[in-house]
Amino acid sequence: MHVIINDEVFIKKGFHISNDPNLLDFDLIYNYLDKESYWAKGIPVETVRRAIAGSLCFGVYYENKQVGFARIISDKATFAYLCDVFISADFKRMGLSKWMMQTIVQHPELQGLRRWSLATADAHGLYSQFGFKQLSKPENWMEIFTPYQSS
Repeated sequence: MHVIINDEVFIKKGFHISNDPNLLDFDLIYNYLDKESYWAKGIPVETVRRAIAGSLCFGVYYENKQVGFARIISDKATFAYLCDVFISADFKRMGLSKWMMQTIVQHPELQGLRRWSLATADAHGLYSQFGFKQLSKPENWMEIFTPYQSS
């Protein structure tokens, strides 16, 4: 199911959001994650390909050129993990990440989930607007963390 969300204010300015995987600009996504993000520097290209293929992805587009991205890992029944969220530098501070978050949390395939999760170093203010909070029981959460090795 591909959904294009319309918001009159952004549409009039030439923007749209879609979860159609055929519209994704893989090079833009990979280069941002590998070179600009703080969380995925050095990520192998094949890892990004597999991650996108196994996720529900959202793109923000300006005049049909991708300027933003977010990825949801979910069983679409009980849990969703939000990751790899970004807006290109030239398009920041315009409200696009908030619009993208509104689109994601309203997506029909993500309704009724028991838990959403994400990790962020710097965007707590954005995500708190959508109900995200610090972990209520962090002592219950565990992880295996294996950083990417730059080659």
